[in-house]
Amino acid sequence: MSSRSGTLVASAIAIITTTAAPTAPLTPAEAARIDASSFPAPGEPSLAEIRHATERFRNVNVALAEGYIRDPANMCETAEMTRQPQKLGAMGLHYFRPDMLGITAPPNPRVDGTGTYTDFAKPAVLVYEPQADGSLELIAVENLVFAKAWKEAGHDAPPSFHGVPWDTMIDDPATPADEAHNFEPHHDRHVWLYRENPNGVFAQFNPRVTCKHHNPDAPHQHASGQ
Repeated sequence: MSSRSGTLVASAIAIITTTAAPTAPLTPAEAARIDASSFPAPGEPSLAEIRHATERFRNVNVALAEGYIRDPANMCETAEMTRQPQKLGAMGLHYFRPDMLGITAPPNPRVDGTGTYTDFAKPAVLVYEPQADGSLELIAVENLVFAKAWKEAGHDAPPSFHGVPWDTMIDDPATPADEAHNFEPHHDRHVWLYRENPNGVFAQFNPRVTCKHHNPDAPHQHASGQ
């Protein structure tokens, strides 16, 4: 996720009242499909369970009401922004819970946090794709821990989920791109539960996601009416 500038102040993110159509429940066929190639460790939720637990966030107003805030930098992330091939696609626009990430202050000089939260049943980050009509469609969920805080908590390796280690992002100061999105070194894991991803359900980027409808000058976008 990204936060290149701005102040992490939740009150600055206004809750916009809109009407979203009820979302359909996850069918047994869909549950079987998204879990087919994923193997949860003991105590980990299945992908179907995560989707059941996060369906309500398809209405972004629900996310706002529960303490998620929009990335203050208002960035819709693409693979090119981190010096990755364009064909990998995009991440999207991030909404996050500062308390779960342990973020208590603006970037100084990079975003840092102390959280070690890893529960995907209520993820710290929600990822949306801007739509042509100005709405937002939930496409993925994510968790993130800062590498220093994770190590200080007694962990020598990155977290893993369903047997797959999380991605590690560290900026390379020798390149013009910012491989860590103006964050301190961190580990993160995307889970593409609401948009099929040819790169894999745990990949960072999705070629079926686009940022072409994102307006970086627009302060807010309303909820998707799915």
